[in-house]
Amino acid sequence: MRQIVLDTETTGLEPQQGHRIIEIGCVELENRRATGRHFHHYIQPDREIDEGALAVHGISNEFLADKPRFEEIADEFVEFVRGGELIIHNAPFDIGFLDAELARLNGRHPSMHALCSVTDSLVLARQMHPGQRNSLDALCKRYGVNNEHRELHGALLDARILADVYLVMTGGQTSLSLAGHDAEGDGEDSGEAEGIRRLSAERPRLRVIHAADEELARHAATLEAIAAANGGQCLWNEEEG
Repeated sequence: MRQIVLDTETTGLEPQQGHRIIEIGCVELENRRATGRHFHHYIQPDREIDEGALAVHGISNEFLADKPRFEEIADEFVEFVRGGELIIHNAPFDIGFLDAELARLNGRHPSMHALCSVTDSLVLARQMHPGQRNSLDALCKRYGVNNEHRELHGALLDARILADVYLVMTGGQTSLSLAGHDAEGDGEDSGEAEGIRRLSAERPRLRVIHAADEELARHAATLEAIAAANGGQCLWNEEEG
């Protein structure tokens, strides 16, 4: 399962008004693990950046003056994302800009939806947390993802932060490391087993606390959101055979 977490920065809000992409950042996940591969480019937009956009990302026309144009990096970008599942926060915004840039290439490449599938993490967050703030900053706070270094928006930085948020939001713990075993599981004894204290066979019976109706309802709602984000399938909703 290859996923590409993607973000862009732009000169303004509307591609229909001629606004352009000035930065693309992508982070690759394979089977829910970061591979270390990423795609990142600043782009010369051939137009002025709106003051409102400049206040958000801090990228100036002077900084972009010597950067490549989209047509120069398009082939590399398409090759990087082709066939993957894009994870984007507020996907219609970024996809709209990317499709507008691809359309300027006169049929050299198809639209984004023809290149890959798209999952909108904002839609998913709203399903899981209705009535709450679901901006990337709000999700970082909710899930304990550190974004203290995020003073301004940046495509690659935001893609990396979103990758962390998405993995926690959709699956919780993504790896399990047991003390005393190395990554390859060669079975060598680390010596830490000597510190294990075994429980007495005469230990008291454990108390069983059942979930309240409200907790069960929230659990069911979460499973429905997971199923909705995965084509109607959720392992925990399947009946035991």
